[in-house]
Amino acid sequence: MTREYSRRRVLKGAALGAGFAATGLTAFPARPAAAAPALRGPVAGTTLDRTYVLGAPGRGGYRPVVAAPGEPHLLRRDLGGAASPRRAAARRGVLAFGHLTDVHVLDAQSPARVEFIDRFRDLVNGFPEGGYRPQEILSVHVGEAMVQAMNRVGRGPATGLKLAFTINTGDTTDNAQYNEVRWIIDLLDGERVRPDSGDPTRYEGVMDWTVYDRAYWHPDGPPPGAGTDQAIAKYGFPQVKGLLDAARRPFQATGLDSPWYAVFGNHDGLIQGNLPVNPLVSGLATGGIKIGAPADGGQAERLARMLSKGDAAELVRLAREQGSSGGLFRQVTPDWNRRLLSRAEVVAEHFKTSKPLRGHGFTLTNLREGTAYYAFDKGIVRGLVLDTVNQNGYSEGSLDKKQFAWLESQLKAGSSRYYAADGSVVTRPVKDRLFVLFSHHPIGSMENGLGGGRVLGDEVKALLLRFPNVILWVNGHTHRNEVIPHARPGGGGFWEVNTAAHIDFPQQSRIVEIADNRDGTLSIFTTILDSAGPASYGGRIDDPVRLASLARELAGNDWQDRDTDRRGDAADRNVELLIPAPF
Repeated sequence: MTREYSRRRVLKGAALGAGFAATGLTAFPARPAAAAPALRGPVAGTTLDRTYVLGAPGRGGYRPVVAAPGEPHLLRRDLGGAASPRRAAARRGVLAFGHLTDVHVLDAQSPARVEFIDRFRDLVNGFPEGGYRPQEILSVHVGEAMVQAMNRVGRGPATGLKLAFTINTGDTTDNAQYNEVRWIIDLLDGERVRPDSGDPTRYEGVMDWTVYDRAYWHPDGPPPGAGTDQAIAKYGFPQVKGLLDAARRPFQATGLDSPWYAVFGNHDGLIQGNLPVNPLVSGLATGGIKIGAPADGGQAERLARMLSKGDAAELVRLAREQGSSGGLFRQVTPDWNRRLLSRAEVVAEHFKTSKPLRGHGFTLTNLREGTAYYAFDKGIVRGLVLDTVNQNGYSEGSLDKKQFAWLESQLKAGSSRYYAADGSVVTRPVKDRLFVLFSHHPIGSMENGLGGGRVLGDEVKALLLRFPNVILWVNGHTHRNEVIPHARPGGGGFWEVNTAAHIDFPQQSRIVEIADNRDGTLSIFTTILDSAGPASYGGRIDDPVRLASLARELAGNDWQDRDTDRRGDAADRNVELLIPAPF
């Protein structure tokens, strides 16, 4: 099983690279800061003012996070339209919203996690990568710091409009567990969150001393008489004594000031984002046995097959072979709150909220039918939220045919003029809307046809290009900032905006604004936000925001991810995306 957008690999870029090669940035170069359009909203707290990057490497290549100058909006005209110098003065704001994605709130102590895969991934063919990150015990704290950052800005920097909503485009959790789902809902709602499971008095996972494995980072350092782990000895990681307890402490979440919408991602519905839920892994999740490091590649392959096929008999055989020698399995505290949820159950949890927006976008139809796609209106803009997860498995996405038909019907209902499949023009007496799509997967990763009857990215893109009222598709999944133009042969098209993850460096989010320039063009502004955490945690582990700063530093030094550039280019971050007005 290959993963085009694996966190452990350089992006293939085949599907997306063609779009980026035609960006037009050579013909229309980025303007200097002095030429940036007049801004009507806040700049402080955004990367227009200041951003965070990795500094010079020290021992073992470990790099601190440091502040860097802000980045102005760069004009992109890939899809045409005349950029009038007077457009800033005439501009009228249409909509502003916040974009969070790939928070990956996770239970780092869960027996359903497969950290051992990172030890043997080169020997285990066909199993998902990315089983362990040194920063993953702090995922909830990163989410809290990002909420605070979004609230502090609160308005679109370009238009000054108040954020109408914030949307979280999937992989909100990491392993489809009940406790993870509740943590993210309570975090965004502003409830008290306890990011802990199992034994409430101690951490039980690969980073403690119970089964000391030098392959993982141990923030307390080595136990007496043991050698230092590779993170500290080889890669220069610090010792942060007391971190494992600090990460588990409950705290009062701030909660988003704006209403928030939810999108379903592959990690929200599949085991580790790849495998359909099966009884064996469900039992492991809530039970008292956690898998440790395999003795060799052969044992690792047996474990991989056991988990992917749900082979309980193989688990029994491995346990008997281990006998009383220990090593492969360790005892942990069982916890029913770690149970794995179905898509319908995840949707149902969003109705258990303290916010006025019950369901957070999910509808009673979603509850009744077990689906996760829906539409919502904000003035002239209609948001179309897609469920791109293939429940048959594999991390990449696609649509089922029923949802694809629903998508086409929604587009027709808000388009007075569009193109039929044969290229002819269709006109209808309906009210025009601007369409903004939201999903977890981008077009380039909608390649998953498992199970048959699936609609892939190219077909979805072809449909959207028939409808001039489609102007924007916002998504995640790649854990990378990227902005891609999709041109229509006759002119115009739509923009695809992909934002970096919260779990991996640079841990950023966006504010997206739509503005009418009143000259026959629209401008879509995207502005990157860093979390509210300062550059350095300063040795403090008593505050969620400081813990988020440490998480960002750890993410930037993840030895399995150091060579991956997820910030994207400047033209993928703070940009003004011009597009001819469709009506």
